Amino acid sequence: MKLGQQIRRYPLLAVAVIALLATGVTALAGMGTASRWIAWTAIAVAVLWIGSGMVKDLLRGRYGLDILALVAIIACLLVGEYLASLIIVLMLSGGEALEDFAQRRATSELSALLDRSPLQAHLAADESGQDVTDVPVEQVEVGDLLLVRPGELVPVDGLMRSEAGSFDESSLTGEPVPVVHARGSEVMSGSVNGSQAVYLQALRHSGDSQYQQIIELVRQAQDSKAPVVRLADKFAIPFTLLSLLIAGIAWAVSGDPVRFAQVLVLATPCPLLIAVPVAFLGGMSRASKEGVVVKGGSVLEQLARVRSAAFDKTGTLTAGRPTLVGIRSQLDPDDLLQLVASAEQFSTHVMAAGLTAALADRGLPLLPAEDAQEVATNGVSALVDGRRVAVGKPSFIAALDPSLQRVELEPGQSAAYVAVDGKFAGALLMADAPRPEASAVLRWMRDHGVENQVMLTGDVEQTAHGVAAQVGIGKVEAELRPGQKVQLLKDMQPRPVLMLGDGTNDAPALAAADIGMAMGSRGSTAAGQAADAVVLRDSLEPVAQVMSIGRYTLSVALSAIWIGIGLSVGLMLIATTGVIPAVTGALLQEVVDLVVIVYALRTLRGPRPANFHGALSTPSTVALAQHVRSRD
Repeated sequence: MKLGQQIRRYPLLAVAVIALLATGVTALAGMGTASRWIAWTAIAVAVLWIGSGMVKDLLRGRYGLDILALVAIIACLLVGEYLASLIIVLMLSGGEALEDFAQRRATSELSALLDRSPLQAHLAADESGQDVTDVPVEQVEVGDLLLVRPGELVPVDGLMRSEAGSFDESSLTGEPVPVVHARGSEVMSGSVNGSQAVYLQALRHSGDSQYQQIIELVRQAQDSKAPVVRLADKFAIPFTLLSLLIAGIAWAVSGDPVRFAQVLVLATPCPLLIAVPVAFLGGMSRASKEGVVVKGGSVLEQLARVRSAAFDKTGTLTAGRPTLVGIRSQLDPDDLLQLVASAEQFSTHVMAAGLTAALADRGLPLLPAEDAQEVATNGVSALVDGRRVAVGKPSFIAALDPSLQRVELEPGQSAAYVAVDGKFAGALLMADAPRPEASAVLRWMRDHGVENQVMLTGDVEQTAHGVAAQVGIGKVEAELRPGQKVQLLKDMQPRPVLMLGDGTNDAPALAAADIGMAMGSRGSTAAGQAADAVVLRDSLEPVAQVMSIGRYTLSVALSAIWIGIGLSVGLMLIATTGVIPAVTGALLQEVVDLVVIVYALRTLRGPRPANFHGALSTPSTVALAQHVRSRD
């Protein structure tokens, strides 16, 4: 940053530096009167500047710690210690610059995402590569054919039209291994293409694509302010009274008003005002490195205190990749599968991919589908080859044909019931295995105070209990609508409550919980927007890691407060003896600032990795091939 920009950004710091230099030069030149006038003028400007800011804070109902610095500046000036007054001004204004530096250091991981936003796309007429037009990424429409050249960013979420391609998703997920996507799979915007050009069909507009949603989360995170920062202000009144009491006693005992100024110089509150937000920004940066974007320092503080946790099932506790394991049909099984897969081909439900894969394994093509409709949390309906096909929950199909018969399910299985032309036609059995790390993560949470754990799912009760038994959850609430999940979360005790989910229907629950956390690598945009934090890796492991980071960050922030207060009070007590001149005291307080800020930056390293008792292997390879919505 150029000098002129620095001066405009930190005008009070510029005034303090110039005045201190001018005061020193004129004093050394024997121009005592000029030296004092320069100092008085600069201090008057500083007092007006700081005082006006303090008045604005008071009008907003906020009492801060700057009053101590203001009293110290005026006290030093009245006893003739104008050089000490200037140093305090320099310390306060320099603290702002130090805070900016620390924040840039703390948010380096978050800022890396912002620096890589896709700006343009190559619009292709066909896959020949002959007719390609460059357009701003905002102009890409759903369905457009896009060319992505080697080494380029994927501009919007899209479906692979080429046979296969390799993509680097490390900046999004932290996984260093390139991910291979085959024809028909989904590629997330912000991924870096490998060594071969590929064609994609745009699935979403730029603003709705996953990478742009992540960027918006990052912006919210950087602009946030944690309640613990306001907690520092709660120390203002007792710390101010204690400082004035010590300074007043020193003056009364010594009979020297200079002693009052010498004590107050060491009472300036910069450690509390700077170190605490730096600690939380560092914690947020560390969380992003672990694959979790946290929207604010307050979220980290809440995560440190979680006592209850609620979990969605599909795509959260399970892998979200159900496979077909059986067909119970009153029609030819292949015919039923073909009708259902064709009706589901435009659905964002996790089941659609499994059905399409099963159809391809049998060598059957998808049939043309029209008038496709999705009934949120219930199922889909479409006109397939002239026949009306409905697929979904038993209640959804029973409304069309009350003669529906439920099928027996094995643990971990679920069923999609089918009606053709309004008549019950059978059910498809799907199996979605629990995540391999789920039981270990839940056990770690219980070992760290989160004993109340419950599954909240829209799935049928038999399936829900089967998965819960495998991952170690004792409480299950099944066949819930989104509104019922919200009510259960409001009644859950003890607080705070963490809700973890991935689907669009989870968005109300995520917003209602004390802390909502979305599985963003596979979950819906709506869930990510409603959540307080988003897990970018396709794993539950980062959930435990970010809880550990939250606890560590809160501990460091509170320690920074007490270290700052302890050092300041200790130096004030020493100053009551008169052994610390005002100028020396002002310089010592600057050292205290630096010590506490450096301590606060410990949050960048974070705590030791969460101990999963050896139950977890290395994080699973991230599978971001599908950005789908769960009806569970």
